[in-house]
Amino acid sequence: MLERIQKVIARAGIASRREAEKLISEGRVTLNGKVVEELGTKVDTDKDYIKVDGKLITRPEPKAYLILYKPRGYVTTTSDPEGRPTIMELLERVKGRVFPVGRLDYDTEGLILCTNDGDLTHRLQHPSHEVPKTYFAKVEGVPTPEEITKLRKGIKLEDGMTAPAKVKLVRKVDANSWLEITIHEGRNRQVKRMVEAIGHPIIKLKREGLAFLTLGDLKSGEFRHLTAEEIKKLKEI
Repeated sequence: MLERIQKVIARAGIASRREAEKLISEGRVTLNGKVVEELGTKVDTDKDYIKVDGKLITRPEPKAYLILYKPRGYVTTTSDPEGRPTIMELLERVKGRVFPVGRLDYDTEGLILCTNDGDLTHRLQHPSHEVPKTYFAKVEGVPTPEEITKLRKGIKLEDGMTAPAKVKLVRKVDANSWLEITIHEGRNRQVKRMVEAIGHPIIKLKREGLAFLTLGDLKSGEFRHLTAEEIKKLKEI
């Protein structure tokens, strides 16, 4: 996020905003090695190096990108007022601070992307990019072909019609069944509400994929860093 440089200097405790403006006017502030000449210059503290009298006050944190196999019973937040376990407890070995891209419900398991790249996070979550998310859902009963067609075409929920989805019956297990469902929207509890709307409540839900990323050999609670090629592909979405 871009901010005025005097605001960043003030937040760092170096000087008040008015005093920071004076420091800039006196040529005592540099941005990425060059003296700042304009008051109100916009900076990005995730990328830019700012020095006052030669002293570095911002150091961009190296970008980190990883996928975590979130277990059931964890919340996808950095803290929880109810005291429930958060995914941050599973990422204690990660150098630097990362944040989840999107959410998975407390009782949902599977792939969650974590990063400190704010620009990428925004792009992946923006509806216009239609990033696919693939789930395996164990549901009560066995949906009929007509019910599966409804899911594919779109289901009317309380917050409107869902977009068309890819849905297929994977297998039957006793009186229940597993569905593979791929959506590109990000509504709250969307997959659960979709299958409930056709009369087959969720028993178990797992997110297997996001865009081209999959869990692969990861076990519940494990994570891995993305490769350079994977990062490049994500940024091209």
